[in-house]
Amino acid sequence: MQMETTQAKIAQYTTVLREQKTAENTIVSYERDLCQMADYLRSVYGVECGGATQAQLQSYLHHMERENKRPATIARAAASIKAFFRYLNQTGQAASNPAQGLKAPKVEKGVPYIMSPQETVRLLRQPQGDAPKAVRDRAMLQLLYATGIRVSELVQLQTDDVNLTMEYLLCRYGARERVIPFGKEAKQSLQMYLEQARPQLVKDPSCTMLFTNLSGQKMSRQGFWKLIKQYAKAAGIQQEITPHTLRHSFAAHLVNNGADLGAVSRMMGFADLSAAQIYADMHQVSVREAYKKAHPMEHTADGTE
Repeated sequence: MQMETTQAKIAQYTTVLREQKTAENTIVSYERDLCQMADYLRSVYGVECGGATQAQLQSYLHHMERENKRPATIARAAASIKAFFRYLNQTGQAASNPAQGLKAPKVEKGVPYIMSPQETVRLLRQPQGDAPKAVRDRAMLQLLYATGIRVSELVQLQTDDVNLTMEYLLCRYGARERVIPFGKEAKQSLQMYLEQARPQLVKDPSCTMLFTNLSGQKMSRQGFWKLIKQYAKAAGIQQEITPHTLRHSFAAHLVNNGADLGAVSRMMGFADLSAAQIYADMHQVSVREAYKKAHPMEHTADGTE
């Protein structure tokens, strides 16, 4: 059946991505995007991916716009589709690449929200008490802010990835690895978690996951998102806070305090320095604002009070 052929091609493609050490979250997103595309082509045009035209693929993106999907979501779907059809063409499974000229909406990159140091402290102090859940949540929040890792990297950490003595962790993202230092606050929280909370949460001695849910199973990204939203609300933070907010705040606070942009870029796991430039630009804006607020010549025409 044609439907099985399409699903088989998608399954084959995701297998190749895994062999290439592509991040699992990326693979899941690609698979979801491609299955939704296939459903649309099948229901609207009665075709499988092998018979799709550029006009039909472009029609799918327009359909997503009519469904009020965010530009970033549509752009990601377009990237998934382009990569998939390029793979089919390169492996000889398709004679041409109908996705080559696909046009996605431009995504306007806004400046990410950066928490103030005071907001950060309030957030990190929200998990209170000695209950296993509170100790675990405190360690996760502290480590996230101390290292700037992605939430997907946080929930994938193994116990062997953390070196408490040397105060660093080994982080893997796809095929890349990086070593990130952390400070005494994160160390103390981690130590307390490993000694007191984790033994109560994890009953299976063969489990190597650093952080688990309350049942001792792997924690999901969505589960941690819910936690951080609850703590942000309890901390009285008005802005919407996500795990990525802590990642952005980590980088911005380091740059604001004089950290080398190259070092910050390496800790964040960026492929090149340009991705970290936004934090330097934000720092320049904050410096100008501080100047205007503090310099006496900015307040009076003649420089006098």
